[in-house]
Amino acid sequence: MTLPILDLKRSFSEIKPEVFAALERIFDEQSFILGHEVRNFEAHCEEYLELPEGSCVGCASGTDALLLALMSCGIKPGDEVITTPFTFFATSGTIARLGAVPVFADVDPVTYNIDIQQAMTKITDKTKAFLPVHLFGQMCGLEDVIPELHRRGISVIEDAAQAFGASRIKDGKITRAGTVGDVGCYSFFPTKNLGGCGDGGMVATSDPERSERLRRLRVHGSGTTYYHEEVGINSRLDALQAAVLDIKLRHLEAWNEERRKVAEYYRLLFKTNDLQEFITAPVEVEGNYHIWHQYVVRVKSGRDELMEWLNSRGFAVRVYYPLPLHLQPCFGYLGYEAGDFPVSERLSREVLALPVFPGLKPEEQEELVRSMAEFFRA
Repeated sequence: MTLPILDLKRSFSEIKPEVFAALERIFDEQSFILGHEVRNFEAHCEEYLELPEGSCVGCASGTDALLLALMSCGIKPGDEVITTPFTFFATSGTIARLGAVPVFADVDPVTYNIDIQQAMTKITDKTKAFLPVHLFGQMCGLEDVIPELHRRGISVIEDAAQAFGASRIKDGKITRAGTVGDVGCYSFFPTKNLGGCGDGGMVATSDPERSERLRRLRVHGSGTTYYHEEVGINSRLDALQAAVLDIKLRHLEAWNEERRKVAEYYRLLFKTNDLQEFITAPVEVEGNYHIWHQYVVRVKSGRDELMEWLNSRGFAVRVYYPLPLHLQPCFGYLGYEAGDFPVSERLSREVLALPVFPGLKPEEQEELVRSMAEFFRA
């Protein structure tokens, strides 16, 4: 058996006629950048996220979404931004790109998300933003700390690149990832639950003034063509991506439900194959709606050997992430050392992502888990 970590062809087969019709329409119109296709997609995202009209601003990538969000919050050289060392590079890379300082707090060993209470201890008079990540498709619990952060003049920027569609219930209220803080950032990279046919991203805010500024920032800081109120960047979502994403958005809930079924079946398979002593399955926190962008287990011993074993048998598994950000060579100037964030460092040695995608067959999961059991009992 050959099983990829992600098979986009299976879900694409459901929407192929719709996508090709949309692409033909765009080529007939010859309108490729921003325009009504992008605005239609932004409007549908606003409806989905239950945000006011004008809240969603499409851009060229998830990385640019983070950069635009930081710019809209006035982050400048020397400012400190608190974030997690256990995530994709762009989260901290965009902070550094603006000359600001990434300040790390360790993560929770159960959810892999940033330890909120530890993050609060990192606040100084230079702290200007808090940038948590809803990692692997599960939301952080931010509601209780946002009032204190705002009281201290700290902006909350949610990295929801992996969590479009994730939600959380708190005190009877349902909130979507990316709508709790001041700004939410999304990625539409093809591998995401809502992924396009190339790069794409979005920034979301319910603040009309910030939304207007974000629209300027994505076109070189220009509100009126060739007149620039500030220096922005070139980060426009194109019509082709918007049209494809708009079609996929209509299927997102069903596809996320398929992912949830896959995750639950993995849990049952680990139990029936007596793998609990070797594998720690990921957890969905009570009140959260996990969309399982990645299904990441912890391997208590022999992670790399298990990965090699599975890959050699046709099962694609991956490590997210093998080196925490505080130990990356490019961040050596920050002065962090091994041992500073022990949970993140331990996770980097233990985590292993298994295939999870709409259309994954139960028998494929069974073969994969059976092979894992063979490894541990060899």
